[in-house]
Parts: sequence; C-alpha cells; structure tokens
Amino acid sequence: MSSYADRLAALRQQLKEDRLDGFVVPLTDEHMSEYVGSYAQRLAWLTGFKGSAGSAVVLPEEAAMFTDGRYTIQVRQQVSPTEWSYQSVPETSISQWLKEKAPEGAKIGYDPWLHTADWVKQATAQLAAKGAELVAVKRNPIDAVWADRPEPSKARLAVQSDEYAGKNSAEKRHEMADWLHQEGADAAVLAALDSIAWTFNVRGQDVTHTPVALAFAVVNGDGTADLFVEGQKVGDDVRAHLGNGVRLHEREDFETFLRSLSGKLVAVDPERSVAAISQALNEGGARILSRRDPAVLPKAIKNAVEVAGHHAAQARDGAAVSRFLRWIEEEAPKGELDEIIAQDKLFSLRQDLGSLKDLSFDTISAFGPNGALPHYKGTEESNLPFTAGTLYLVDSGGQYQDGTTDITRTVPIGEPTAEMIDRNTRVLQGHIAIATALFPKGTRGSQLDSFARRPLWEIGCDYAHGTGHGVGAFLAVHEGPQRISPVGSSQSGGDEPLQAGMIISNEPGYYKQGEYGIRIENLVLVVDKGQGADKELLGFETLTFVPIEKRLIDDTMLSDKELDWLNNYHAEVLAKIGPQLEGEDKAWLERQCAPLSR
Repeated sequence: MSSYADRLAALRQQLKEDRLDGFVVPLTDEHMSEYVGSYAQRLAWLTGFKGSAGSAVVLPEEAAMFTDGRYTIQVRQQVSPTEWSYQSVPETSISQWLKEKAPEGAKIGYDPWLHTADWVKQATAQLAAKGAELVAVKRNPIDAVWADRPEPSKARLAVQSDEYAGKNSAEKRHEMADWLHQEGADAAVLAALDSIAWTFNVRGQDVTHTPVALAFAVVNGDGTADLFVEGQKVGDDVRAHLGNGVRLHEREDFETFLRSLSGKLVAVDPERSVAAISQALNEGGARILSRRDPAVLPKAIKNAVEVAGHHAAQARDGAAVSRFLRWIEEEAPKGELDEIIAQDKLFSLRQDLGSLKDLSFDTISAFGPNGALPHYKGTEESNLPFTAGTLYLVDSGGQYQDGTTDITRTVPIGEPTAEMIDRNTRVLQGHIAIATALFPKGTRGSQLDSFARRPLWEIGCDYAHGTGHGVGAFLAVHEGPQRISPVGSSQSGGDEPLQAGMIISNEPGYYKQGEYGIRIENLVLVVDKGQGADKELLGFETLTFVPIEKRLIDDTMLSDKELDWLNNYHAEVLAKIGPQLEGEDKAWLERQCAPLSR
C-alpha cells in the first residue's frame, strides 16, 4: 500500500494532467450520507482520517483538513502535519479558505455528485471574488489514482415487513403524493438512502452499520414511484413486495431519467441532494422546487409499531450491555483487558441475543486518554490496556429488525479521583435535566441544549459535541431532522421543532485531553405531557435501561429531585432488565440498582 504522502502526490499529478489547480474532497457519497460504503471513502484513503465528518482541499503546494470540535485531537493523530494543515469548522469554511489561498485564475475541481447545489453556489461566488473558477469534473480524480478502490456493494435488498414498519409503502407514497399536490409539484426526488429504505420498506447491506441499499428514487404525484437500483440486487421477494406501483430501473439510468422530466415541477431537497441532480434536471428542462425530502419528517416521527419495536430492542440490548458491564467489573482487576478485547466481548454478548443484524456504528471502546476523543475508533496501534486509576468509556449500539440502539456508559477502572467523580456527577445532572425537561410544543432542540451544559458551565467546563441526535427505526443511528445542539453548531438540526414520536439521544459529556472522557447516553422518546397553563407540553420518555455507575456519583451534589430520578431510573432498569438475567448477572444488577440514600 502506498503511503499517504504518495497518494497526495499522485492526486496532485492527476490534477495537473486534468488541468486543475486544486480539488475539494468531502466525506460523503452521492446521497450526502454521513456513513459511506468502502467505495466512497475517498477522504480516508487520501488522508488517513477515520472520523465521520470532515473534508479536505488539495492545492499544488498546500493541503488542508477541515473538521469540527469533535475531531480536534483525532485529526492530529491520523493526518500528517507535514502534508496537511488543520482547519476548524465552523470558524473556517472551505470556500473561505479557498478564497484566501487559491491563486487568481485558478481552476478548482469538485465532483458534482458529492456536493450540494447550495455549496457549489457559495463556493463559486467566493472563488469569483479572486478571479478563480469552480469546475465540475466528469470523473473524480481520486478514483483515477485509487488503484484498488473497492466496488460498490452487490448485496441483495430485503423486505422490512409491515410487522416492523407499521405502515405499508403504498400508504407512505400516497401521503407523499398528497403533499406534492399541495405544493403544486409533479414529483419529488429521494436521494437520501434512509429515506428510500423507509419509503419503500426495504433494507440493505451496502453501508457498514446502516441497513440501506444504494439507490435513488422519484415519487410521482399519483403515488407511483421510479426506483433506481442495480437489478441484480433485487430478488423476486422484493419485486413482489414493491408491486406494480414501483417501476424499477438500473441505478446508472437515474441521471438520464432526470433529464427526461422536461416541463415538470420537481421537488428537490437542497440539503440531501447533490448538485448533479439539480444540474441534470435543469439541463433537461425541468423546474426545481426547493423543499425538504418528504420522507424526512414522517420517518423521524415514529408510529406506534415502530415505538413498540424500539422498546423491545432496547430491552434486549440493555440486558447485553448490563452483562458486559458486570464482566468488565470482574475482569478489569486481573490486568488482562484492553480496548479491543472489551469491544469484542460486547459484540459477542449482543450476538448471543440471536437477533442482532449488525452494530449501529463502530463501537467506541476508549480507555483513559482515548476516552477524551469523543469519536475515537480503536486500532491495533491505538489499543490501550486497562490499568487502574482512570476511566473506561464505551459508546455502542446494535441494529435489530425492530429497532436501533445507542448507549454510552463510563466506568472507573480502579479508584476514580475526586475530579472524575465531580465531572461525572455534573454530566449526570445535565443528563437528568434533559430527561426530565418539560417544554411547550414548538420548542427546538437548540433551546434545550444548555440544560445539559449548565452544571459544567458553572465550573467553566463544556463539551464540543451536540447533546442529542435523532435515531432511526432499524435505520441510521444518526437521523435528522431533529437534534439537541447549540445555536450555530456545525451539526445541523438544532432548529427543528421537537414533536411527539421523535427518538433522540441524551448524551452530555466531559473530556479532559490526554487523561479521560465521560459520557452518559440514553435514548429518549418525545411524548405528549398534556395541557399546561397556556400551552400543550412535551417531554421525554427514557428508552434505554442500563445501570449508571454509582462509584462515579457524588450524591451530595444531587438535588432531591435528581436523586429521586436516579433511584427511580434504576428501579425501572431492574424491572425491565432483571427478568432477562440469571445468577451472578442478576445479582450484580440488583447491587447496581440499589437506591442511593443520604
């Protein structure tokens, strides 16, 4: 395998041959996905960066990596400072950097299948101020120099039956058709993979840890649809499931189809559709209506069947994680554990359930200083042995046909310090503040975010990630449009009003660089709480049930209400998880869930 320096040199030579003076490399695919198939991992191949959010720009003499606060440490560990400068988002944007660095008259290449039309418009304007030009490439130059680039997945699609979906595909498409009629539009493009999976009640294996299939779709005003997916991936069962209302096409024919929609008004999501889609529609004479993908909000608001499935999946998963935490407590003092042994054990315990389809993301099994990296991904090189005197953070989840899980727990290995206990207790207070929040309908996640941060802010501490992200129903573990995140965050979604039926994570944290990390994460369901004095109220129902480590809690810092919440939570954990455990596992759970008193 060539070195990353060699790969950068090869790309620069290719750009020279293509008569380009630079190239922009995002971490996404043709569907604006957060997690992408191996064939689309161009940024990782070029730079070595393994995070889930970032971009790069390559010029003849300079190259820059752009990441947000979640990856400040990780990017410096994985990407060479000799070849790359580190840029922080949102303080610096790619277009701003190019405006400063690109020479006058430069031609900067971009792949129109990997950027939104809005980004292209913005970057074009910024470069024009320098007399430079943004140029769409017909072939991604990285693909030209990536000799062993993997092929896209050939995995078959699978049916997600009504037993789990709660609503059939024809109903969903006809609701979209009603929406199109209200908007005066003829059709809507679906480019986001989870939107397509949800709309057609199918699942796939084309992206690691996310059960989606590589496809595009167009939903029409009469409720029919055109689905673009490689034919060999569709078996007779899926064809029968889709029925006559869905016309199947090869995925490679999608662009040609868009050019055939002359005169039609087509809804296109500016955030989830790449520039190439808008360009093809414009070139074919269609008119574009800029609207959010009509699957996004209905997908986020879970129906009763999906909620019931989540409850069942969370209960099973909670039992596996509880067994794991007991195992950690028993094995850690023996001095033979490390991060990889631990993550493999957790995976095997989930497999033992018999219902695990996949993990929902790469497990973050992070000991000591690695725990200070919020999105740490362990390797043989970074793997740390467990030693006494610090913390172990494990953030993990499973994909089950009835639900997607995501949970983080932090446990001490040996005796925790007073500082660790203080910081963890503050994180717990922030977690409880979200779990117990009552708020009027129409409240945005950004309005709740500071609830979780206040205990840390009081001593001048904070964390550089959002407090909560949406979660799918056997779909993406990071699902929009809702988030709990600060105003102006680089992670969009904090301005979306929360609605009953949305599932969202509750995960405040604290990270001390070079020493340890703390995060407590449960999933919560937005629920109606009845009529308040003036407005209808919403709140959260906790879905995740696994003990929270009491050795890291200073109960004297907790208010009576916070202590009551913790004791009530542990009583529920014992009631829901206890019947699934036996012997030492059950005895351990009973000890962990015993109430704190003072």
